[in-house]
Amino acid sequence: MSENEFAGLPEIPEPAPITGHGPARVISMVNQKGGVGKTTSTVSLGAALAGYGRKVLLVDFDPQGALSVALGMNPNEMDLSIYNLLTQNDCHVGDVILTTRVENLDLIPSNIDLSAAELQLVSEVGREYALQRALAPVIDEYDFILIDCQPSLGLLTLNSLTASTEVIIPMATEYFALRGVALLKDTIDKVTSRLNPSLRIVGVLPTMHDPRTLHSREVLESVTGAFGDTVFTTTINRTIKFPDSAVAGEPITTFAASSSGAEAYRRLAREVLAR
Repeated sequence: MSENEFAGLPEIPEPAPITGHGPARVISMVNQKGGVGKTTSTVSLGAALAGYGRKVLLVDFDPQGALSVALGMNPNEMDLSIYNLLTQNDCHVGDVILTTRVENLDLIPSNIDLSAAELQLVSEVGREYALQRALAPVIDEYDFILIDCQPSLGLLTLNSLTASTEVIIPMATEYFALRGVALLKDTIDKVTSRLNPSLRIVGVLPTMHDPRTLHSREVLESVTGAFGDTVFTTTINRTIKFPDSAVAGEPITTFAASSSGAEAYRRLAREVLAR
């Protein structure tokens, strides 16, 4: 990967240091299509923001627990997870939060139990607000809460969008990744009009990009044409460092700090802070 990967793109200034934390910007990382780099983007962006001195809470909101695994946790060995937080009145968010090996970065883990939460929430009053209620006690303790959503548009994703102030849509620069975005945009619009009027799309993030192929370049052009200034100027290119860092249970910003992938997510963090 060329070290001039970001040449020609606008400069994004280093963020100023902060003196206090909160209230958090709550961001859903959402795309109902799987395999678009959503979990990688959640952990990498979170770690990059933490590296700029922001206090960050990552919420694993996918029953597969991929975000938890990416941070070196074993989902099958957890006493408490996001499932307990959503379904048990005596479970407090502070009981579930885990510290990670990355400074300023905390995690609410998940495992397969979460798949049962959707069924249990269906019959509850105010079921769309369960996650918002669960996170409310710690909103003022963090600068960012990033929620890694499952690849669907069901009740869990609806909870995430209702609890959020913003949305980031990771989108692979592949033709099939474009097809479901209109449906996702429609869902976000409905949540905004009916449940959460303050929700906004902070950006569309092109991921898994291969600038060497015409196909990737054409899809990136189509994404930019469709979403305009909403598309981040940072593009996440393919690199073997991402799966390697996932296997190591460590964000790329610490696993391969000088890599182009780590620099891409630091650049993205600066963009998010500037928007």
